Amino acid sequence: MNKKSLASYKFLLTELVKKGIKLKYRRSYLGILWSLIEPLLTTTVLVIVFGTLFKDENPNYPMYVIIGRLMYSFFSAGTNATMTSFKSNAGMMKKVYIPKLIYPVSTIIYNYVITGISLLVLIPVDIYCGIIPTWHLLQFIPAILLTLFFTFGIGLILACLNVFFDDIVYLWSVALLLIMYMSAIFYYPEAILESKYSFILKMNPLFSTIQLGRDAFFAQAFNIKYCLTALIWGIGTNTAGLLFFKANKDKFILHL
Repeated sequence: MNKKSLASYKFLLTELVKKGIKLKYRRSYLGILWSLIEPLLTTTVLVIVFGTLFKDENPNYPMYVIIGRLMYSFFSAGTNATMTSFKSNAGMMKKVYIPKLIYPVSTIIYNYVITGISLLVLIPVDIYCGIIPTWHLLQFIPAILLTLFFTFGIGLILACLNVFFDDIVYLWSVALLLIMYMSAIFYYPEAILESKYSFILKMNPLFSTIQLGRDAFFAQAFNIKYCLTALIWGIGTNTAGLLFFKANKDKFILHL
């Protein structure tokens, strides 16, 4: 999709984003409020269970957990939704010609919007932990943008694969579980980083952006290594995804 096509379909892209947000909460009484309630509830449980298990008395532990939880949720929800974006719009794709890339693009945008709303829960947790915001908070912007970048790249690869292989949905659900445990969401990473398995975290783009996000709130210096890791993954997955999409997009209609 070139710049001219994007401009031509701007209205449709906006409508697809609105549709995605409405469909996500169409049968919910609380609607988009769940974007705030769900991370608070799950973080509370994680803090109680793992805080007690690890005997963690750090007053910032709730903030540590919820930053990781929110960024993992965006990655998980974004890749899952993007993965099914071609199949869930198969009816429209068969009836009307629209550049196919608009479906994964609109999907990742509406998930990004919902994540943006969810980030509001960081305010009360920040106050609860007594963390004073500093200029380092600006570092959260590249952290969330880099997460968006590689989430779209991985989602696009999965979306193309899902057209041809139904099993990819089940395989990805297992992969997401492993990624969650490999991203230091509710435990501290030092022990693993000092072990022979440190590559699990050092090569993990999600861990890198989660740490960038935490550094922003805990007033730590910007970590260029984490930034480069996520950026390289983003460039690699987006390049692979776009090449895969370009090579196979004309075959999609035969398999949907």
